[in-house]
Amino acid sequence: MAAIRGIAGSHQPQFLDALHRDHAEVEDRVRTNKAMGLHNLPSKSWDVNCGWMLAANLAADLDAWVRLLSLHDVGDLADAEIDTLRFHLYHVPARLTKHARRRWLRIEATWPWADTFTTCWQRLCRLPAVI
Repeated sequence: MAAIRGIAGSHQPQFLDALHRDHAEVEDRVRTNKAMGLHNLPSKSWDVNCGWMLAANLAADLDAWVRLLSLHDVGDLADAEIDTLRFHLYHVPARLTKHARRRWLRIEATWPWADTFTTCWQRLCRLPAVI
């Protein structure tokens, strides 16, 4: 087995395993970004495509942070594909209402993932504000 020049410990099998695992994680993020909208650009205009790429990358970043901060212990959703997460969490059958100067999110009672959504929402709301 050949070592990578200038990198100590690169002749060890554990180093190569860690290197390949990191690469697989990067490929998984690229696949997720393509599913979030980077697969096809919508226009022939450079400016429109730049805006599209920015929006798609922001969506992918938000998805990664939601998974990290609020879905870390929800077994089936922590590592789920983006289509599954869209179906379970991001497309919420709910109504946003306003009463007594407050906004209320009324979630459909028969929706099977209502508990998961409310747990995720509460965890995100408990995060400290960044000043």
